[in-house]
Amino acid sequence: QVQLIESGGGLVQAGGSLRLSCAASGRTLSSYVMGWFRQAPGQEREFVSAVFWGGASTYADSVKDRFTISRDNTKNTVSLQMNSLKPEDTAVYYCVADHAFSRAAKTYDYWGQGTQVTVSS
Repeated sequence: QVQLIESGGGLVQAGGSLRLSCAASGRTLSSYVMGWFRQAPGQEREFVSAVFWGGASTYADSVKDRFTISRDNTKNTVSLQMNSLKPEDTAVYYCVADHAFSRAAKTYDYWGQGTQVTVSS
């Protein structure tokens, strides 16, 4: 069984930066797609970014050029560097992992517990 534990959320002013980290345990995830979703109050979970085992990455249009995803297969971790944060980035951010890639939340078997990111205006 895979466990994902996020850290790094918090409160930041608009224009600021935060770095989220996710540590995986239970098995080696080097062959898994790892990524991030987020959910704002009253909204559905939405895709943010994903990174493939070889390091290639993809982003939602809303975060492209502001967020950077990376992974360390030796440490079983994935990180999300978030710059130029906007109030609309406020949400609970979830780390995910699965063998398959999709921008649909239902694809992912493994989810972290979530970490709150709040961006004040």
